[in-house]
Amino acid sequence: MNICYALIQFLFFLKVKLKKYTKFIFVRDPFVRLISAYRNKFELPNANFYRRFAQVMLRRYANQPTPPASADEAFGMGIHPSFPNFLQYLLDPQTEKEMPFNEHWRQVYRLCHPCQIQYDFVGHLETAEEDAEHLLRQLKVDNVVEFPTSRRNFTASTLEADWFNTVPLETRKELYKLYEPDFRLFGYDKPDSILNE
Repeated sequence: MNICYALIQFLFFLKVKLKKYTKFIFVRDPFVRLISAYRNKFELPNANFYRRFAQVMLRRYANQPTPPASADEAFGMGIHPSFPNFLQYLLDPQTEKEMPFNEHWRQVYRLCHPCQIQYDFVGHLETAEEDAEHLLRQLKVDNVVEFPTSRRNFTASTLEADWFNTVPLETRKELYKLYEPDFRLFGYDKPDSILNE
């Protein structure tokens, strides 16, 4: 009985907070986000991501039935999943049967629940500095808080075509279906140049 009462109190507390607090989210073009996740987690040795994900990708899609035991060993041998291997992993129904998508490539609508939480502001990483300035003005803290300027080391959306040119068209179309809610909910155009080649 006490547990139920505590849970009800907690849920009420959360509901009050969600009504009173300003809720904002910054999002990124879904395909550019996937490129960035791949580059950050699989192009460089990362022991945790190698063990949890890369070894699976190598076994399933890269004809490596016994991949090297460590990321350092694999990278020393020039072995790591390709970008198409990563996309195959995302599209494989077995992947989410084993475990939910990692937060680096899980769809944002599944991470941040925009249909359940009424966000007051949605910013885009592509225009982060301008959007952050707007948010700070909206919050009336622009004279107190300053958004740090970036080095602009983001994966550029102009590189999308280069990354996807080795990916079969059918795979690109399936991937779009998987991430379509993020494109639509957050105002990103359908990447026709990638989907119609």
